[in-house]
Amino acid sequence: MTSIGGAGMVDWNLAVATATRLVRPGPEISREEAREVVAELRRHAKAAEEHVRSFTRMIPEGTEPEDTPVLVVDRAGWIKANVAGFRELLRPLLEKMEERRGGGTGGAVIGAVGSKVTGVEVGMLLSFLASRVLGQYETFAPATRELPASADGGGRLLLVAPNIVHVERELEVDPHDFRLWVALHEETHRTQFTAVPWLRDHLQGEIQSFLDETDVDPMTVLERLREAAQSLAGGRPEGEEGEDGGRSLVEIVQTPAQREILGRLTAVMSLLEGHADYVMDGVGPEVVSSVGEIREKFQQRRARGASRLDLALRKLLGLDAKLRQYRDGERFVRAVVDEVGMDGFNRVWTSPNTLPTKAEIAKPEDWIARVHRKAES
Repeated sequence: MTSIGGAGMVDWNLAVATATRLVRPGPEISREEAREVVAELRRHAKAAEEHVRSFTRMIPEGTEPEDTPVLVVDRAGWIKANVAGFRELLRPLLEKMEERRGGGTGGAVIGAVGSKVTGVEVGMLLSFLASRVLGQYETFAPATRELPASADGGGRLLLVAPNIVHVERELEVDPHDFRLWVALHEETHRTQFTAVPWLRDHLQGEIQSFLDETDVDPMTVLERLREAAQSLAGGRPEGEEGEDGGRSLVEIVQTPAQREILGRLTAVMSLLEGHADYVMDGVGPEVVSSVGEIREKFQQRRARGASRLDLALRKLLGLDAKLRQYRDGERFVRAVVDEVGMDGFNRVWTSPNTLPTKAEIAKPEDWIARVHRKAES
């Protein structure tokens, strides 16, 4: 068993095994077609790199930022990569919870539940997510034998081939255009972190500050995991909410200090996601002939969601907030670029002080006034 903090809060090996066993199979596809999809995604990732650099102008001509691996993976590969990242990112929180394990009601419950049960529950949630993610830039990605990362231990781009094929078939769009469109979004994330050297450390510092401020009974976190896992297993009626109104995993561990940190994190994530959406659509007309059709159908798919069960899980895991980040962030980027141009927008990457606040994401004119008007006065 792989453990964290003494006897271990989560059996991560069991989480991987559970998620891999439960994840839904991908679309039916021949071996030859699968090889062609993988090869095309790799080509598109390389082509997207040049398109994104030219459009964003974040990387000066003639300079080469540190390269990061591009991995085309299946659903099991996505699960393994994310468990490795979760272990590193959540280590401080789990160690803190482990210290509290010895006494009180929460400690007794954790002792009874055990790391293996928690590993199964985490695995069930990962199996749910593994069939939905099209691509991902892993900012905090420890290298493993199977999954290489950049030299400093952070950064790799994942493209989840079966999920991309599934969605392109569901939307009935041109598969070659759709694959490049997805690659443009994920390549934008890679460019954000390779072109802005301080961004990764800043984001990691904010996340660790959030985790350091966590002061919650471990039983509460486990109960929230259990509710999500039971929803997946059909053990909880669809649409049923607890007395807290069905809050997400993030929301239940907020102290006053965490709310402040979470506001800053929300603003940064809205910026990163909105910027990626803006770039993928901005580059699109030049290289993706059917980008208009793809965007319209994809937005309809996002808005539709799925079953009540799917919507409940999205709420519980905070995925509904991520969808708002795409929308709000893209509006911010578009408004700023329209007003001050791409180079003016790129001032956002100067330092942590020039990142937008949560309020400025909603009112981009306030960010322009703070960053541009003051600099010009």
